[in-house]
Amino acid sequence: MMFARKAIAALFLLSACVEPSPLRQVKPRDLSFGYSNEKVRGVNLGGWFVLEPWITPSIFEEWENGGGVVDEYTYSKKLGQDEAYRRLSKHWNSWITEDDFGQIAQAGLNHVRIPIGYWAVAPLDGDPYVQGQLDILDQAIGWARGAGLKVMIDLHGAPGSQNGFDNSGKYGDVGWQQGDTVSETIDAVRGLAERYASDTEVVTAIQLLNEPLGPVLDLDSIKGFYYDGWGTVRDSNEDVAVAIHDAFQDVKDWNGFMNSDSGTNNVILDTHQYQIFSPDQVARSPDEHVSSACNLGSEQLGSSDKWTIVGEWTAGQTDCAKWLNGLGKGARYDGSYEDSEYVGDCFGKNQGSVSNMPKADKDNLRHYVEAQLDAYEQGSGWIFWTWKTESAPEWHMKELLEEGLFPQPLTSRKYRNQCGY
Repeated sequence: MMFARKAIAALFLLSACVEPSPLRQVKPRDLSFGYSNEKVRGVNLGGWFVLEPWITPSIFEEWENGGGVVDEYTYSKKLGQDEAYRRLSKHWNSWITEDDFGQIAQAGLNHVRIPIGYWAVAPLDGDPYVQGQLDILDQAIGWARGAGLKVMIDLHGAPGSQNGFDNSGKYGDVGWQQGDTVSETIDAVRGLAERYASDTEVVTAIQLLNEPLGPVLDLDSIKGFYYDGWGTVRDSNEDVAVAIHDAFQDVKDWNGFMNSDSGTNNVILDTHQYQIFSPDQVARSPDEHVSSACNLGSEQLGSSDKWTIVGEWTAGQTDCAKWLNGLGKGARYDGSYEDSEYVGDCFGKNQGSVSNMPKADKDNLRHYVEAQLDAYEQGSGWIFWTWKTESAPEWHMKELLEEGLFPQPLTSRKYRNQCGY
C-alpha cells in the first residue's frame, strides 16, 4: 500500500481545484476509541515536554529581568546541553506522574493530549535542544494504559517554528515551510507513528502539527503537508486517527477537505478556542463569552463533515496569567500589554490559586466552563488546556476540579441550558 504516493496524488488534484478522489477505496477502520459515537473528554498535559514560561515560571525566573531566555530553544542554548539536560530531566520526571493519570481518569476524563517537540523525535544538527523525552513518554503510555485513558500525541513544535509562539519551542520568526523544514517535520511524524504503532489500544490519535499559523503561512502547502503526513502515518499505522489543526481558519472552511470522500480515513479536525488574545475578546462581558462559545457549537461544530474536537480551551476570560503573552510581557486585560487599554484588574488571576480567586470570578468561570462543555460536545468533544500550572488559576484544571468549578460528574450542570440546545 503506497499511502504516501496516494497522498501526493490527492494533493495534486486538490491544487488543480478538483475534488480529490481516492486511487482506491479507503475503508474506515475500527479504532480503540469510538470517535463517531463517543465524546472526547480530555485534558492537555501542557508544559511537560515543551516548556512554556507561563505554565512553569519557576524554570525561567532567573531570566525574569533579561538575559535573552524566552523559550525552550534559548533556555537550552543558554545553559548548554549538559546543564539543560540535568534540569529538564528532573522536570520531565516530576511535572506529571502516574498519580496525575489516576486523578485524570477519576475525574471522568477519557483522553490526554501530550505535546512534544520535533527535537525529541528527529533532532537536527546544530539545534541546542536536548533529548530524553521519549523514554518518559513511553512510560506515560503505560500509565495511560493502566488508568484506562486514551492518548493523542501532539507534535507541538516544528523546525523553524510553525507560528513563532514560545510554545513551538522557538519564539519569534515563523520559519516553517522554508528550506527542508516541512520534510523534517514529516520525519518527526514518521518517528512517532512507527514508535507507537503497536500501542493503538492506548495511542488513538497522532496530531501532525499544532497551530500552524495559517494567516502567515501558505495554506495550500499546509494542506499538502496534511495529506503527506496522513500518508506517512498510514505507512506504519492504520489503526490510529490522524489529527489536523484548523490553522486558525473557521471550522466550516475545512468541510470537503480530508473527509470520507477524499481518499483518507479517520481524520480529526482540531480547533483551539480562546477568547482572550485580542483587545475585543478580553473586553467581552461574561455573558458575551458564554454566547460566543454557544454560537461556535451551533454554527460550526455541529455542521463539520469530519470528527471535530476543541483540542485546546480554557476557563479564563482574561489574559492575566503571568507571562501568558510571553516572558516579561503584560496583559491586555489590565492594559500592561503593548497597545492595549485597561479593561479590569488582574488581581487574583495573574498568579495564585483557584481557591483564592474572588467569588464573582469563580461564578463566572463555572458559567463559562459549563457553556463550553455543552457547546463543544456539539462536535466530537474537547480537551482542556491544561491539567496543571504553577500559578495560573484560570488554566489549572486540577484545581478547578478541586474547587468545584469544573463539574463532577462532567455531565452535571449548575447552570443548565445556557446555550439553548
